[in-house]
Formats: sequence, C-alpha cells, structure tokens
Amino acid sequence: MRIVFMGSPDFAVPTLDALVEAGHEVVAAYTQPPRPKGRGKGLQPTAVEIRARTLGIEVRSPKSLRSDAEQQMFIDLDADVAVVAAYGLILPQPILDAPRYGCLNVHGSILPRWRGAAPVQRAIMAGDDTTGVTIMQMEAGLDTGPMILCNAVEIGRKNAAQLTEELAHLGARMMVTVISRVAIYPRVPQPDEGVTYAAKISKEEARIDWSRPAMDLQRHVQGLAPFPGAWFEVAGERIKLLEAEAVNGSGAPGETIDDALTVACGSGALRAIAVQRAGKGAMPASELLRGFPIAKGTMLA
Repeated sequence: MRIVFMGSPDFAVPTLDALVEAGHEVVAAYTQPPRPKGRGKGLQPTAVEIRARTLGIEVRSPKSLRSDAEQQMFIDLDADVAVVAAYGLILPQPILDAPRYGCLNVHGSILPRWRGAAPVQRAIMAGDDTTGVTIMQMEAGLDTGPMILCNAVEIGRKNAAQLTEELAHLGARMMVTVISRVAIYPRVPQPDEGVTYAAKISKEEARIDWSRPAMDLQRHVQGLAPFPGAWFEVAGERIKLLEAEAVNGSGAPGETIDDALTVACGSGALRAIAVQRAGKGAMPASELLRGFPIAKGTMLA
C-alpha cells in the first residue's frame, strides 16, 4: 500500500513503525509543527517527526490543511490510504476523500464511548473497567465514522502513560491487520447509544479538589499521571501526586491525618505513594517526607 501517515505524539509512533515493518510505502508523514518546550523554550519536533526522519520519510508539518494549495499537495501524493493516529488537525473533506480507501484512524477507546481529544485519561478518571482501540473510517464529524475493528483491554491500576503505551502498540497491530484487507473489511456504523466525549484536559482541572471522594481522587491522579499530573500546594510549593491509593480515614478535606502524607477527602482519605516536586524527578512519598516533612494536621491547598 502507498500510505500517507498523519500523527504527532508518542502514541502514533508504533503505528508508523508497524506500517514500515509490514513493507508498506509511507510516502509522507504529516505531523504538528515543532513547539516551544522546556526551560529554554527551544522548538521541539514531535515524536512522529523524529521517528519519520530516522526512517527517511518526508515530513510535512503544515499549520492547517484548509488551503487549496495544501490540499493539492496532499492529493498529489496519490495515496491508497491515509493512516491517522492522534494527528491534532481537523481533516477537511478534500483530504478525507483523496486516498483511494479514505482515511483510517487509530482511536484510543471503544467507540462511541470517549470520542474526542483525551479518551485514555477520561476512561481512567471515569472509573471505567475497560477501554481499548477502535480502527475507524474517518468522516467529517468528531470520531463519528464507521468502525472497522475494535479490541478491548482491562484498565486496572494502569496510569495514563502506561495505558496509552499499551493501546499504542495494540492499535499498531490492529492497523496493520486492517490495511492488509482494507478493501473488504466491513464498515459498521457506530451505535447511537453510549456516546460520551473526552474533552481535552485543562490545566485548571489538574489541581486536586480534596472535597471529592477519595476513590474519585485516586482515579483523578491515575488518569493524569505522569503528565500533566494532579497537584496540590503546601508551604507555597506545588507538588504533583503521581500515584495514590484510597484508604479509610476522616478529617477536614485537605488535612493530613498522619505524618505519611495521607490526606482526608470529602469521604475517605488518599494515601500518597509517588510524588514529584518542581524541577525534580518522581520519588516515593516517603523520600519526599525525609527532606520535606509534612506533619499531621497540615492543610493542603
């Protein structure tokens, strides 16, 4: 197959690799433009750009695909199919229509649940037992196209990064399977029931609201780890909570009820397991407390 690949973050890289390893011709990789990152705010290329250049694939990073010129450049690639994985740009209809078999998307949920930008995080935060990957035929709506192949996985105690990596590799294998029979795989319309939307994670919602139940906050921490990371403030310092466990306990919401960073919530308590201070690496909560004690009775903001 002659393929145009469209993706940006780490989630997309296994699919790109799998297509190349399967012997397909990836004629171009579309990805988001480099963005300022880090303390120096230097321009950082996407994970897909880095990998595509390593593989010798032409990289294109337009800010938009809406212009006639950009659309014609895409059409001129004469692709059999476009494979999309967390690309980050809306595909106009001329782009969707250009490849012979259209545009196929690797989506990190079992559709129609969790359409949208943050399906992995939202599934964890909502307390879902399972999620998975859907390979879908793209259309103009937001993740509304017909489904081609679905596979589910258990969520368990995986955080967002761990689950994303698992789904990325699952999606890569599924896409190679679909591409091998792309002309004959049935396209199944999504059901009307069970539609939910996975809104992009905002910076504001990462702050921990201690008035919520402890189990909700355990999932909140799990779903935001390690990035952007759920966080609280103590003594004027912001600390990320990367892993935590709901336990029995009571007190004023936000109050530490022991010297081991167990915090009272709206109901129950949350025991910190792994944390991260600003400018530092992740560490066990016990290690943090050796150099930064947080005494019983401290109120966390």
